[in-house]
Amino acid sequence: MAVETLTGSRIRERRVIAGLKQAELARDIGISASYLNLIEHNRRRIGGKLLLSIAQRLGTEAQTLTEGAEAALIATLREAAVEAGLTGPEAAQAEDFAGRFPGWADVLAGTRRRVAALEETIEALSDRLAHDPHLAASMHELLTTAASIRSTAAILAETKTLQPEWRSRFHANINEDSRRLSESAEALLGHLNVEADAADAAGSPQEEVEAFLTRHAYRFDVLERAGDTTDALKQVIEEAADLRSQASRFIAARVLEMISQDAQALPMQDVQGAIETHGTDPMTVARRLGQPVGRVLRRMAALPDLGAGLVVCDRAGTVIFRKSVEGFTVPRHGACCPLWPLFAALAQPGTVLSEKVNQVGRAEAGFVSYATAEAATPSGYNSVPLVQGVMLLLPAAPDGAASRKVGSTCRVCPQEGCVARREPSIMSTGI
Repeated sequence: MAVETLTGSRIRERRVIAGLKQAELARDIGISASYLNLIEHNRRRIGGKLLLSIAQRLGTEAQTLTEGAEAALIATLREAAVEAGLTGPEAAQAEDFAGRFPGWADVLAGTRRRVAALEETIEALSDRLAHDPHLAASMHELLTTAASIRSTAAILAETKTLQPEWRSRFHANINEDSRRLSESAEALLGHLNVEADAADAAGSPQEEVEAFLTRHAYRFDVLERAGDTTDALKQVIEEAADLRSQASRFIAARVLEMISQDAQALPMQDVQGAIETHGTDPMTVARRLGQPVGRVLRRMAALPDLGAGLVVCDRAGTVIFRKSVEGFTVPRHGACCPLWPLFAALAQPGTVLSEKVNQVGRAEAGFVSYATAEAATPSGYNSVPLVQGVMLLLPAAPDGAASRKVGSTCRVCPQEGCVARREPSIMSTGI
């Protein structure tokens, strides 16, 4: 049996060692016990988010399940060699190095993983510092208030003949501005110190919506039912305690309306049946079901077994919906990489593009992207319909096929000589 077909067996072994029943593991990762049974008997391929969820629940790494611990270590060493620009005979000796010096190999592999984690942190913080609107507004408030205090203090210090009445007014102004400065500083500190797993981790309306959708696994059973879902949609919004701002509720309502329309037009069981029969090629599924490709892409992204990511943008190229996937970063603030197939499709409405892509900057996980742009509003005389772009990302098998190198956003993209670069990267020039 080929090594890559033993993933299910390794999952079963790890589950037994952990003392978990099949039903318990299936429930924890959000799939049926029968589907997990097929996986453990190597009758279903597995990858993407589902594999990561299983590995996390079993307390191991995904590569350990797919390739075995030794193979995962060798693969990590080879990735480190590629990133360091190591070529020639030495680059091909990763296996020998791991065999002769397993301790040092573990240290090197661990270091590489820590570097990758730090790169992710730098990317997130840089993106936030450069484009976070809340942070920009807070800094503006701090600087404005500090300037006001300094100006008032200068008047008091330099004007010797100031009338008592005016002096009292200036003292009151300093007191009020000092209070504002203190409150602004506390608010800014609280914004920066929010922990990633805290309940209020979302720092913007878009982040609130993404956190809300993630908690529901991008699936809402009440919206999947046939019939008028208007009242159900309102109820979902009203009961969403994690949508705290009016802006986040507005965005969530638009997203849920899109999910509801797709669910009514294309039931999930039809999508699952078509995939089981014809595979995961979106164009084939769309033709078999007689549905627009964009809708098929959105429905496929909601299937947990595919481990897919999704990005939806409007005609201006602004991301209005995202479903994150490990290995492909979508900036929370600022512009995305213009090399994404999503934007090429946006320039050619009605065209469906398929391309293998790798996002540079870390482990460069491969994805097969499917992108298209379709009208989001009805057409009419003398009016140009609004167009919406959709891009689905499916984890790609490492088959050695050529792929397009893309970034997340220019500010944290290390790719040199890129014709689409808009600003220098802090990865090469420093913060």
